Amino acid sequence: MKENRITVVINKPLGEVFEFTTNPKNTHLWVPFISEEVSSEYPPKVGTIYKSCRENGIWSEMKVVEFKNNEEFVLSDLDEKLFVKYIYRNLDDNKTEMEYSDWMIDKNFKSPITKNVLDALKKVMEK
Repeated sequence: MKENRITVVINKPLGEVFEFTTNPKNTHLWVPFISEEVSSEYPPKVGTIYKSCRENGIWSEMKVVEFKNNEEFVLSDLDEKLFVKYIYRNLDDNKTEMEYSDWMIDKNFKSPITKNVLDALKKVMEK
């Protein structure tokens, strides 16, 4: 199992970063290959389903498997083979560290999320 792990520091309060990154209405603003994202409910909780449409029109689904408000947000595909995890750390009143990681059970894969994607998030949020 190969894990992809990337960290970014965003000059915004932790709650604002958490809300922005868990809100499906914002995903297309910072993930370049997602054209639309919707969820079965918002705010999310364990069991919430996120549906993402890639630029090629293909939809995929992920479900929330762990959720701690302003701390942790973990999703998996419906087969529980692919996992995506966000961890949020308060650095000060206006600075948040967000750690992104993803991995697959039983096989390696090339993650579509790179440092450039998290840099795009930082840019959008700090505008």
